[in-house]
Amino acid sequence: YNGDEIQQKLTTTLATLPEKQRSVFILKYFEEKKYDEIAAITGTSVGALKASYHHAVQKIKKELALQE
Repeated sequence: YNGDEIQQKLTTTLATLPEKQRSVFILKYFEEKKYDEIAAITGTSVGALKASYHHAVQKIKKELALQE
């Protein structure tokens, strides 16, 4: 895969995530925010954010594996 193909697959996969997981993933992965910063932005506890991020990563891995 080249970078464009990977980016497209990730974008497509992100669109399938629930809104909360997608938001947390984008803030953590792309915007490189810390959990406490995300908690302040979203009004969600750090523990809940970690769980959302973990679930998002697992769903992304699973979906990308299916696309291979």
